[in-house]
Amino acid sequence: MTKARILAGFSLPMALLFALTPVSAQQPTPKISAPYEMFTLPNGLTVILHEDHTVPMVSVNVWYHVGSAREKFGRTGFAHLFEHILFEGSRNVKEGDFDNLLEAAGGFNNGSTTTDRTNYYESLPANALDLALFLESDRMGFLLDVVTPQLVDGQRDVVKNERRQSYENAPYGAANVRITELMYPKEHPYHWPVIGYMDDLSAATQDDVKEFFTRYYAPGNASLVIAGAINPAEARKKVEHWFSDVKAGPRPAPVVAPPVELTSVVTETLTDNVQLPRLYLAWHSPAQFQPGDAEMDVLAGLLTSGKNSRLYKRLVYDLQLVQNISAFQGSAALGSRFQIVATARPSTNPPAEVLAKIKAIIDEEIEKLKQSPPDARELQRVLNGVESNFLNSMQQSLAKADQMNAYYFATGNPDYFQEDLARYMALQPNDIQAAARRWLSTDRRLELSVHPRKK
Repeated sequence: MTKARILAGFSLPMALLFALTPVSAQQPTPKISAPYEMFTLPNGLTVILHEDHTVPMVSVNVWYHVGSAREKFGRTGFAHLFEHILFEGSRNVKEGDFDNLLEAAGGFNNGSTTTDRTNYYESLPANALDLALFLESDRMGFLLDVVTPQLVDGQRDVVKNERRQSYENAPYGAANVRITELMYPKEHPYHWPVIGYMDDLSAATQDDVKEFFTRYYAPGNASLVIAGAINPAEARKKVEHWFSDVKAGPRPAPVVAPPVELTSVVTETLTDNVQLPRLYLAWHSPAQFQPGDAEMDVLAGLLTSGKNSRLYKRLVYDLQLVQNISAFQGSAALGSRFQIVATARPSTNPPAEVLAKIKAIIDEEIEKLKQSPPDARELQRVLNGVESNFLNSMQQSLAKADQMNAYYFATGNPDYFQEDLARYMALQPNDIQAAARRWLSTDRRLELSVHPRKK
């Protein structure tokens, strides 16, 4: 018999956060660990509980293992569309009440979509945990009760407007769409932008939307992390209470795609309503957590992290050719992209000439890394930053809950913190040199230029 979905608060006792193993002579640095309890409900929902009593707050984090990679060419943008629809009410939550109830309890919420997953999260006082679980379980189990053509049309228009703001009308916005289109063939799940195409959003019917939700937003395709001031035994009872009447759904097979590589230099030039030329260089690189992924992260830091990094010092400080420059390893499940983005300073020279000079200097610095590994001090500077950022991110249960979900999704182990950090801290200068040689080929990459549109 279906139980009544009525909120009832519980007070929670205090307990301990994550553990740091005591320092010993054999272990010079503490071991990072986020102890957890994990179980699976009969309907297939994976639940991960982490006790953290630093502050009397709790974070509830749901990952649906569906992102834009679950879509198909011609029907794109559904995952991001649902990021919006799931905030618009469900059977027992009126439109607008999702935010109203959380704000009244002193909490907040949000969500995001990537190629590989969609997440939703709440942070609120620990004694309001039932509220977050009620809201999440109701939209997981009873969203389609309120999905009407009018609701779909309304959120479709919101997403279209967001696309206009982020791409069509945003400086350099078109470049972000073209990069994935040029790097991946049409049949690859990473070809289209996460937000989708306008025509696809316009063509989506209510039946299309419902079918997508039924297929991918079931308990068996989701994981729930609760991190904060909880008693695990009591938290488990609460989860079982709120999610037990959510029906089990299909458990989709993992997304698969053949490896992708560029066999030559792909070049394209766009014009945009911008003031300064910009250069994008992009390479295919190792998938998240695969060999080489951490090396490319560190390589990006050597090139552009901090004023003493190689490209920043040479292009921004010494030669003053660029306004800003960044490099990053965009790690993803089916393969990553390593990108360098340089925005030129104002110049009277033609944009093509300016960007060609910038590209030549970038290539010189990459070639130096291929010929000689970074010295130990330079590498340690980047690793210190990695370790500092890593530990800082663990100070809030909100960030920690999301990371535990990410680790579970990628490795099956929510407490992968130590292993993750260790893959960086074990790197040696020769590893970075080898990664530059292996992945940063000058004859197999994307070279995308953006020129200011002539008035």
